[in-house]
Amino acid sequence: MESDFIAWLRQRVPPHPQLLLGPGDDAAILRLGDRTDCVVTVDLLTEGVDFDLQAVSARRVGRKTLAVSLSDLAAMAARPVGMVVAVALPRRGGRQLAVDLFEGLAEMAERYGVAVAGGDTNSWDGPLVVSVTAIGQTTAVGPLLRSGAKPGDRILVTGTFGGSILGKHLDFEPRVNESLLLADRCRLHAGIDTSDGLSLDLSRIAAESGCGAVIDLDRVPIAPAAHELARQQNDGRTPLDHALSDGEDFELVLAVAPEDAARLVSEQPVAPLQLTDIGEFIVESGLWQITAGGIRQPLQPRGWEHRFD
Repeated sequence: MESDFIAWLRQRVPPHPQLLLGPGDDAAILRLGDRTDCVVTVDLLTEGVDFDLQAVSARRVGRKTLAVSLSDLAAMAARPVGMVVAVALPRRGGRQLAVDLFEGLAEMAERYGVAVAGGDTNSWDGPLVVSVTAIGQTTAVGPLLRSGAKPGDRILVTGTFGGSILGKHLDFEPRVNESLLLADRCRLHAGIDTSDGLSLDLSRIAAESGCGAVIDLDRVPIAPAAHELARQQNDGRTPLDHALSDGEDFELVLAVAPEDAARLVSEQPVAPLQLTDIGEFIVESGLWQITAGGIRQPLQPRGWEHRFD
């Protein structure tokens, strides 16, 4: 399983004087010369896992490939600077596919001021594979890590959750501008983007911070798409189930001091995008839920993980 391999890897990556933050967060941080603000992230997307070219255009896929990496930079409160891309193209129809991919990617790069610095192109007899490496810079307030949540912090989230497979997973906006604005407005203690599922990604902040987290289930902002997906699938999973575990919402989960959280929720500085307080970080480890009856119970983190043996 992916999480097991990452845990193994973190124990074996050797220290390096230029590596300030290695595997385990949304991005790495490198020292380049006398600068300590270089943030680097890479994401690999594969046809049949992350997109289906029989159902969506290559241009939308290109847009997503950069947006996913920009979402990682947003989770670190880093300003995007540049990117490189590597593609493994199917031999048949690969040229037009590459053109359409680039058009979607370039559109997203222009929107967020990202330099398309280069990359690598290959071909093979398999499906389309795209890998984007994005480079950013931290701001004066420094990088936002997963490990800074403190007991008593409130859990703030952007947007709504669930049902992303109905379209949002391709067309989402990475919360780059919102992250930078919020980091400038108050001291954010920790953050992550919800690429794998709200409950699973929240549990990762708690684990990295050495604390626990409690979600008030009544406060979770559920997307209309979560209701629609629950209706379509009719498999017993509720819209709330989808909101907690679907993944690829690419919203932000933030740990914020109570007084700052109350002010942000009142002011809503990133409107029309909604900020919602859904719970708090606590001393006791693990992930917990507050039910409609006000009872606290354990909550099993659920979401997407790549599985392999």
